[in-house]
Amino acid sequence: MKHFSMIFLAGSVLILTSSMAVNAQSGGGYELSRSTIGGGGVSSGGQYIVMGTVGQVGAGVMAGGSYELLGGFWPGEPLCTVEFHHYARFAEYWLDSGCNAGNNWCNGADLDQLGDVDGVDLGLFVSEWLYWCPYDWPLK
Repeated sequence: MKHFSMIFLAGSVLILTSSMAVNAQSGGGYELSRSTIGGGGVSSGGQYIVMGTVGQVGAGVMAGGSYELLGGFWPGEPLCTVEFHHYARFAEYWLDSGCNAGNNWCNGADLDQLGDVDGVDLGLFVSEWLYWCPYDWPLK
């Protein structure tokens, strides 16, 4: 009975604390005006990688400038894993030349942006295979 009481108490505290109002936070050029209960995994320093959630309340995409914040359960678009449908898009432009900014570097297939889709681009593609799509992945 004591074990049940401890579980009940812990559950009650979790419910009460997660339902409390959250005040807006700000500092510098960034602002966090809404929060969800946290958890999950992956955080970083360098080029700002943050992933992880327990609640669905903040689901969706928030973007501004060169920053993108994804909320909600994993996986889902635009968060993605480099896989076959990206390869199919890449293969449409295999050995094409004349790639430039005007045609979006052959619709993103010219990964090194050197004007053609070749073995170098294939090597770049393969190096991302089955990993999370890079922030600026052109084949999304």
